[in-house]
Amino acid sequence: MRQGHTPFGYQIKDGKAVICKEEADQVRRIYAGYLSGLSLKKAAGEVGLTMQHSSVKRILQNEHYLGDAFYPTIIDRETFDAAEEERKRREGALGRDNRPKKEPCSSVPLKRFRMTKTDQVFNDPYEQAQYLYSLIESEV
Repeated sequence: MRQGHTPFGYQIKDGKAVICKEEADQVRRIYAGYLSGLSLKKAAGEVGLTMQHSSVKRILQNEHYLGDAFYPTIIDRETFDAAEEERKRREGALGRDNRPKKEPCSSVPLKRFRMTKTDQVFNDPYEQAQYLYSLIESEV
């Protein structure tokens, strides 16, 4: 029985993560299907799971399957890395690599802000905030 955020392929027994053999086999077959060319959703369908592609993607990107201090190993590093490389390749080929790119640092100086002394207090917090913001002066 799955509890909370326990990844597919594991069960918690006596406070420890243990491999659910049937589900772990499905996870391995999802990786194999995806690496053989199936889509995310189709790879899950081939192993008898009805999932959205985002759920399958989370399985492929879940590093717990590599094994850690709590979770036993289901997928080896080579398979995990190959699936991630393939996912990125497909994402780029389909034009879905839409993550924001880091913009280079500009040479425009940062603005400095200064606030004049406060002399009014309002009971309404919104009115107080509006008043305080009106006291801010910026310099280039």
